[in-house]
Amino acid sequence: MDKSKRLFFKSKRPLRRRLPPIQPGDRIDYRNISLITRFISEQGKILSRRVNRLTLKQQRLITIAIKQARILSLLPFLNNEKHFEKNELVARTSGLRTRKK
Repeated sequence: MDKSKRLFFKSKRPLRRRLPPIQPGDRIDYRNISLITRFISEQGKILSRRVNRLTLKQQRLITIAIKQARILSLLPFLNNEKHFEKNELVARTSGLRTRKK
């Protein structure tokens, strides 16, 4: 079959509409921490619009709300507890070493 003719065939897989993660009654606000935390990764980064399955307007509002919550210290800027634990262990062990002369 020619490539130009293949473009007009529809895929046989049925399209499934996913439910939006934000319901119409939900308010996108910096005080709504339970809603905001769903759109932040484990490291504390704001997830992309494709991952969140949000509209452009919703993603903008979520981003603004997350940034406001971070400034007001309702959310951490970054979540790297494991990183601190690792550095703490390295700092403790490095103090035990002595310099040879």
